[in-house]
Amino acid sequence: MNPVMNRRNFVATGAVVAVAGLSGNMNEMAQGATASVTVQEGAKIALLPPNQEGGMPLQEALAKRKTTRLYQEKMLDLQTLSDLLWSANGINRADGRRTAPSALNSQEILPYVMLKNGVYRYLPTENVLERVAEGDFRKLAGNQEYTHTAPVTLIYVADLNLSKVSPETVDTYAAVNCGFVGQNIYLFATSVGLASVFRGSIDRPALTKLLKLAARQVVLYAQTVGFADEEKVMASPIRLK
Repeated sequence: MNPVMNRRNFVATGAVVAVAGLSGNMNEMAQGATASVTVQEGAKIALLPPNQEGGMPLQEALAKRKTTRLYQEKMLDLQTLSDLLWSANGINRADGRRTAPSALNSQEILPYVMLKNGVYRYLPTENVLERVAEGDFRKLAGNQEYTHTAPVTLIYVADLNLSKVSPETVDTYAAVNCGFVGQNIYLFATSVGLASVFRGSIDRPALTKLLKLAARQVVLYAQTVGFADEEKVMASPIRLK
């Protein structure tokens, strides 16, 4: 048997019919998440109040969480984008604390959002996206081709000026705190039928310049979110040994 086999042919054998059915159900869930308002890009994007109910049970989301690198160009709707950003690092308590933990409540992770026509900074206290650059800069968000057309990419910046930990541990804690935000996104995306990938292959010097970052504001990682391109996933080769 040829060790490389097309996923579509593999499904056709009947060996993974159940998996194919699961993918279809997840895709339907994602399609159903787009029944809200279209995102209108501008100097500011006013986000909607986050939906804090629904989604799949945590254990199910953990079981289904995975990385995906094939995306449709289709944009998320405004409610889904709002829920995504709140899940990433939004305010979930009256005292201003966040959905993602940070050492000594430093809150030093600043999510920026790359969309088709602009780059925005997420301001959780105002629940808005504020544009910092107009235009399509998605090629700076990754070396892989899929990052250039995927609808949403988060750029995680650590503002080390905000960190309250000791100088010798500031970098380590920033990386850990960024990882918490990334996992929040993975679980949210899974729970609503979206796809995601957390990445380190980005143009950090170009992004630093684009975002006009100050001293001790450091670009750490990026994370793409969107609808999985099931056609490409099923057509891509798999190895049987």
